[in-house]
Amino acid sequence: MKKVKEKILNKQCIVHILLIVIGTILLLIPSFHSNIWFDESYSVGIVNHSFIDIWKIGAHDVHPILYYWMLKIVNIIFGTNIIAYRIFSVLGIVTLGILGMTHIRKDFGNKTGMLFTFFSMFLPTMLNYGLEIRMYSWTIVFVTLMAIYLYRFIKEKNTKNLILFGLFSIISCYMHYYALVCAGIVNLGLIIYIIKNRKKIDIKIIKQFILIEVIQVLLYIPWFIFFVKQAFRVGKGFWISITFPQILVDIINFQYKGKMQETIPTIFSCLLYGYLLYIIIKNIRRKVDIKEGIIPLIIYLLVIIMVAIVSIVSPILYARYLFTITGLLLFAISYFLNKEDNKFMIGLICGAVIIMSLNNLKIIMDKNYDKSNNKPISYIKEIIKPEDTIVYSKIGNGAIVATLVDNNNQYFLNLENWTVEEAYKAYGPNMKTVDSYEEAIKENKGRIIVVDTDDLPLYTKIENKEKYNEVERKRFETKYNDDIFQIIVLEEKK
Repeated sequence: MKKVKEKILNKQCIVHILLIVIGTILLLIPSFHSNIWFDESYSVGIVNHSFIDIWKIGAHDVHPILYYWMLKIVNIIFGTNIIAYRIFSVLGIVTLGILGMTHIRKDFGNKTGMLFTFFSMFLPTMLNYGLEIRMYSWTIVFVTLMAIYLYRFIKEKNTKNLILFGLFSIISCYMHYYALVCAGIVNLGLIIYIIKNRKKIDIKIIKQFILIEVIQVLLYIPWFIFFVKQAFRVGKGFWISITFPQILVDIINFQYKGKMQETIPTIFSCLLYGYLLYIIIKNIRRKVDIKEGIIPLIIYLLVIIMVAIVSIVSPILYARYLFTITGLLLFAISYFLNKEDNKFMIGLICGAVIIMSLNNLKIIMDKNYDKSNNKPISYIKEIIKPEDTIVYSKIGNGAIVATLVDNNNQYFLNLENWTVEEAYKAYGPNMKTVDSYEEAIKENKGRIIVVDTDDLPLYTKIENKEKYNEVERKRFETKYNDDIFQIIVLEEKK
């Protein structure tokens, strides 16, 4: 009997490992490219600075700085290597998948662990945001670990679980502000739990818990002042706009949506959540204790509610940011599917996920490896001379140039008067933020290379164009992020 159990466990372990390996391959296939878009350019740019300067510059961004520090270590090891940065992001998703085998499986059984690993590796959204040179993939890992050790501490109130919970909680706070909201909700809930059950808990553990909470607060104080400043700056105007009912659709189908039409992911997500609701109601009627699956689901929903309330004042509700706390949702889905013995339904759900993910993979590969992506930067590098000055007023394509063309003076013309001068020092020292075209060209000794978009917002504002000869003009459209580059070379008449 013992040998039979060992064989079963070994087979389950092999299947689990195969899931992780196949999922890793799936994630790596579209990862070997050097394209970047604006958000990624910020990550690539800021890690060229020192750890101290990352703190100073990042204080003016709209995200915390821990991910940039992590990426800085990759930068120290591999230099400015965009592919290495992207693989680092993929490793975050792989780590999340491994948690299904090492932690979820141990705490909740093989089936729940395997489902968690499957969804972590194969959901379409993993191909969308798990490959980006941003904080998303590692934030989801730390938030999930925080939740895991919250559960373990409640189950077994020992010092190790408490310390690890506190560690992953404060790390989450420094990774992303949605993770900060999540950590705040979790810690508040744990405080209420400790107070309510204080008579049943060892006084030593209560003292340690208070100490851990105090340490978390003290560790966050250095950043808190910057968080407040960022909150007020965002409150004065932010790029996110919320439209109903689209925001509700995005929240529902976000995890299942690739670069495909929304109809299929929306139908699938509604059917899946309907099925999960059926499982929950059925277990409640049977008086089965399912709070282990309900609590992470409630935390996930509370984050959305809290962010939605804040969005009444300042719009910060954005489906993409939910990626950071998606580990909670994935666990809840895995937990409740484990409560069902209907292999056909589970197979149907997993099959649909695979089909959507493979479709997404094809589209992403076509986009990532399209030849159009390299053309604008290659063209600039081909024509540029050491004394030339590059100017742009749209940071979307300008930031890409600032990051990938680093030997010339560049100027971002802040025509819309955004409060970004300090934040955009991430692109320094070769790029500076200025308020006028005249300021940008006052030290120019060569040609002026205007990087514009189709509506030519910068070029049309240049006065005294008769002073220049238009040497060349070319238009490029990249498939990676649908960025448009209108590149105009101007030479002053002699």
